[in-house]
Amino acid sequence: MNSFGITDRGKVRRDNQDSFLIERIDERDCLIAVLCDGMGGEKAGNIASDLAAKTYVGEVTQEMKLSRQKKPDARAMMATACHLANHMVYAYSCFDTNYTGMGTTLVSAVICGDDTFVLNVGDSRAYKLTRRRITQITKDHSLVQDMVDRGEITAEEARYHPRRNVITRALGVDENVPSDIFKVRLAKGDLLLLCSDGLTNMLEDREIFALSRENTDPLSLGRALMAQALDRGASDNVTIVILSK
Repeated sequence: MNSFGITDRGKVRRDNQDSFLIERIDERDCLIAVLCDGMGGEKAGNIASDLAAKTYVGEVTQEMKLSRQKKPDARAMMATACHLANHMVYAYSCFDTNYTGMGTTLVSAVICGDDTFVLNVGDSRAYKLTRRRITQITKDHSLVQDMVDRGEITAEEARYHPRRNVITRALGVDENVPSDIFKVRLAKGDLLLLCSDGLTNMLEDREIFALSRENTDPLSLGRALMAQALDRGASDNVTIVILSK
């Protein structure tokens, strides 16, 4: 299994409120990756994303190592870790008025042997890239996605809608926040991309796919995607994590 992660504050923002972590558990043949995009002001967004990422990865890692099952229940561990991450961010915001209202998106992938699972809350995305196509695995928890689902606007109109950055689900904004979990079939040579909206606001899916055809490993693709986003002005923080078997 190979992995690569990169983050940049972009060309406009003064701070980087994104966080990512990648953890390998060799004894379990598992790879854990998480990416968070914080919100709630300069300091609060940083804290929310960092706290959520560390809590999430720490919990999944601990449960993987402690599990006596030959095949750990990664799906259940991810759900529990997400719940704990939400609790930590929510508690932090409740006990310190400087951080009231802070929150963060979270998208994660866990590869364990032959199984791959993806979890998300918010509008940070996961994509599967094969030699033939790009497939968005996650579904944005956002106002414009809801409008698309209701048939009020098209997916293309959603890209440029003035309220495209309004999300309907985030960790830390409520005591209980549901997450979506997907099982993914990942073959040898396929790539799994996790990214904040700082990337997808700059590049369309077809452009991401085109770069993946020219850059077939996590390192080269990650660098190519970041370079393209920065060349286009990167109005937001940009974070990219890429995994492969």
